[in-house]
Amino acid sequence: MSITMHTGPNSPQAAVSFPARLLTLCYGGLAYLIFLGTFLYAIGFVAQFVVPKNINTGSSHPLMTALLTNLVLMSIFAVQHSGMARRGFKRMFARFASPAIERSTYVLLASLSLILLFWQWQPIPAVAWQIDDPVLAAIATAGGALGWLIVLYSTFLISHFELFGLTQVVSHYAGRVVEPMKFKTPGLYRLIRHPIYLGFIIAFWSTPMMTYGHLLFAAVTTAYIFVGIYLEECDLIAMFGSEYRRYREKVAMLVPGIF
Repeated sequence: MSITMHTGPNSPQAAVSFPARLLTLCYGGLAYLIFLGTFLYAIGFVAQFVVPKNINTGSSHPLMTALLTNLVLMSIFAVQHSGMARRGFKRMFARFASPAIERSTYVLLASLSLILLFWQWQPIPAVAWQIDDPVLAAIATAGGALGWLIVLYSTFLISHFELFGLTQVVSHYAGRVVEPMKFKTPGLYRLIRHPIYLGFIIAFWSTPMMTYGHLLFAAVTTAYIFVGIYLEECDLIAMFGSEYRRYREKVAMLVPGIF
């Protein structure tokens, strides 16, 4: 599913002072750059590639300490990510700050909560399973890369720069109004309703060696994805009504033709 917002001329925001509009633009640009760095680090963190600290490295801690710490870190992200995405929070935010920076603020805080998770994550290095065959191991590694590509590609299908707040702050800077959201289903969204979530699931589970720390991360984030889908679809039904219900009846959630 794709929700898009389009800009048009003659916005009341044009009356906002130039320094205020410039500050909004810089804020949105900084939030996007922080997101981009966090996203790239997330790939290395899960795939155990390049980054200085990944999902299986770091100081050793007792099992219960590591388990509880990691659950708290993932809960912080889940509460922030889902709570700020709700329509009620967006209405409350608009009372205190410009709606132009709402998405950028959401993206910034989500990135910071992930940075906290990367920084404080405590590995549980015991191996749950391992693929020894080099061909199968390579396929698993390639599957992880495919998952991240699906995530990135899907964001561009639904307007990448709008999804991460840049369109809103650029429009505000230029004095253009953001028009009401429109519903459309481009590309992968004609096959499944949530290709971004599918990409994350593939990326998190595709690995030639699954430690218990990685297993915890993959299992909890997958459970959170299903909760997120439920909450998101409640909002979409409230926003688009029968149009989204018809779409949900025709298009699978994550796997074409299955569910």
